[in-house]
Amino acid sequence: MSRSREKGLKSVLGIDAAWTDREPSGVALIAGDASGWRLIEVASSYAEFLRQESDDGPRLRPRGSTPNAAGLLSKANAKIGAPVDLVTIDMPLSLIPIVGRRTSDNIISSEYGARHASTHTPSVMRPGKLSDELRMGFQSAGYPLAISEPSGRALLEVYPHPALIELATAQRRLPYKHSKSRKYWPDKSPAIRRENLLETWRQIIILLDAEIQGVVAALPLPSSNSRGHEMKAFEDTLDAVVCAWVGTCVVDGRARAYGDQESAIWCPSPKQIGRADNH
Repeated sequence: MSRSREKGLKSVLGIDAAWTDREPSGVALIAGDASGWRLIEVASSYAEFLRQESDDGPRLRPRGSTPNAAGLLSKANAKIGAPVDLVTIDMPLSLIPIVGRRTSDNIISSEYGARHASTHTPSVMRPGKLSDELRMGFQSAGYPLAISEPSGRALLEVYPHPALIELATAQRRLPYKHSKSRKYWPDKSPAIRRENLLETWRQIIILLDAEIQGVVAALPLPSSNSRGHEMKAFEDTLDAVVCAWVGTCVVDGRARAYGDQESAIWCPSPKQIGRADNH
């Protein structure tokens, strides 16, 4: 599918959704026209994204909360002055209740498992009810779950690991998860592991900035002595931008859906990946 930006503004709301309401979820809003895609807003939690412009109080540690689809869309629409076209979410979503691995999980794992980017296994408990409520919330707002090419506003499931593989044209999954740094570099000191992680983040940001204007400016790297929750908050915002970027690939006809009639995971198309022609 290709939704030409020559015809006007297009926009994507990307959400790195936590599988429980106890953990924060990153949110990113991007918009694009004939001049290119640009980052409008990025936040490390639902609450931060919904924060009032007049609220100049201190930024608090990101907290988890139940997603409010209508509220998120209202804030996004107000930011860009028009309804969002696509909502892309990193969370298992399905037209039927999720009780275990889905066809979409198995297809992605078959395609990307050898590159260490298989999906996590969803269950009736995680994300369970949270997934159903999130999908129904966006559906009620006019964004039905798309398992094939959307014909209008839609909700899409995405997965950052294979998306980043295609963004970076990498041979395997990128080592960018803060909680797994010890696993990535077991023989390195904590300081070196953090330096390696920050360098990976820097490289991802540069690649994203080539696709979406303003990413470098909006996502300054944490300092080397940042606390763990600050590192995780940055990672969540980075994932949210990746989720939104996959939506741009859908708009630009550079993505495909992996799944069946119940669920689908959207990923950038490997053979078409590259810099947008207007950057």
